[in-house]
This record gives sequence, structure tokens and C-alpha cells, in this order.
Amino acid sequence: MSPPALRISSLAKSYGTAKAVGDLSLDIAPGEFFGLVGENGAGKTTLIKCVLDFCAADAGEIAIFGVNHRETGSRSRIAFLPERFIPPYYFLGRDFLRYSCELHHVAYDEARALDMLAALELAADALDKPVRAYSKGMTQKLGLAGCLLSGKDLYILDEPTSGLDPKARALLKRELKTHHQRGKTLMMTSHALHDVGEMCTRMAVIHRGRLRYAGTPEAFVGTYGGGSLENAYLECISRD
Repeated sequence: MSPPALRISSLAKSYGTAKAVGDLSLDIAPGEFFGLVGENGAGKTTLIKCVLDFCAADAGEIAIFGVNHRETGSRSRIAFLPERFIPPYYFLGRDFLRYSCELHHVAYDEARALDMLAALELAADALDKPVRAYSKGMTQKLGLAGCLLSGKDLYILDEPTSGLDPKARALLKRELKTHHQRGKTLMMTSHALHDVGEMCTRMAVIHRGRLRYAGTPEAFVGTYGGGSLENAYLECISRD
């Protein structure tokens, strides 16, 4: 039996006297599309930082495809896009994609890059423009393109629709669904519960650093009622 794509066991992390994550355990299976939901400050980004070893957890264990996350090689199968993606301002779009592919140890393919830009509706001439001239939406699309061109097994996306207009959001969701259909594992944080319900096979709610729910979106509504994910979410966190 294959190990989970991501296993988090009894994770705890505090900043001074403020507890960001407390005794949190969660498994994400290979091939899942997993949504991580919670209000600002709930602990979602701290959890991701611990997974990627950007900060040291106070307690608990994390394994990525069965390998302890503290081993550098454990992250070789991950591509990550942060919520506040800021590429080097002096890069051209093409420079960034080349550099991203180099970091992920995959060959840069201009045709594949152009196909990805088209899928995200970023004009081909963006490759020849410095990223300092990009709008916020263009910058987000470039980051998404660099991430998705990596060909990794697990994509961790922190608010991937940030800065995107409605059409761009729809195109991104279509591209993410395509990657999921190809057997990739995706974990995304999102404040848009409709997106979670539409795309994710499972979801988790984190509130005040603790796991309040893990399961399918449909079961979440069934458990907490209200007829929608939004109403179920409000009921879930009100029981804190």
C-alpha cells in the first residue's frame, strides 16, 4: 500500500505565547485534490511552512510520500506557490520560467511554456516583458505557470486564485482539474468555499490552530447543515 502523499501527525507550532497550530493530525492520499479552509490567522500558512520546513515545528511529525520532511529529498516531489508570490523584478517572464524549471530539475520547453500560458490566458509576449511591468494578475499567472510546468507529484498552492479576475479563475480551475485527472495530488488553501466544493475531493477546516473537520465537502454540509458550504462552515466554527 502506498504511503500518504502527506502525513501530519500531532503537529504543534507556537510563536511566543501565541499557538498557531495545536496537536493537528491529517493525511492526504496520493491523487487527492485537498482543500484547506480557515479564516485569516487560523494556522493554514503556518501548517504549510512546517510541511516545507520553512519553520521548525515545536512537536509532531511530517512525512511526504513516506519520507520525513526534514530530509531535503522529501521535497523533491513538491511544487509550491506562496500566497504572496513576488518573482525577481529584473527577470523577463521567460527568465523566470527557465529558472523555475531549473530549480525543479526539468528541461525548459518553450512550446510547453506557451501552451501553459495559453491555458491560463497570459499573452505569449509576456515572456519578453520584465516582471516588474506585470499586473498582479499577470504575476500570479506566471507563478502558477512555473509551478505547474514542474511536473511534480504534489502541488501545494496557497490561495492560488489571488489577484485573478473571474475568467482567469475559471481557466485556472479547469487547469487544476486537468492535473488532478492526470493523477497529481493537489493541496490548496482557499477562502472561496464554492471553489473548494467544486474542485476538491476532500477538505479540512482549521480554526484557531486546530483541526475542526476533515472529509468530503458533501459530508461537511451533511454534518453541519445549512444547505451550503458557507453555512456549514459558520456552524462548524461556531461550535468552538
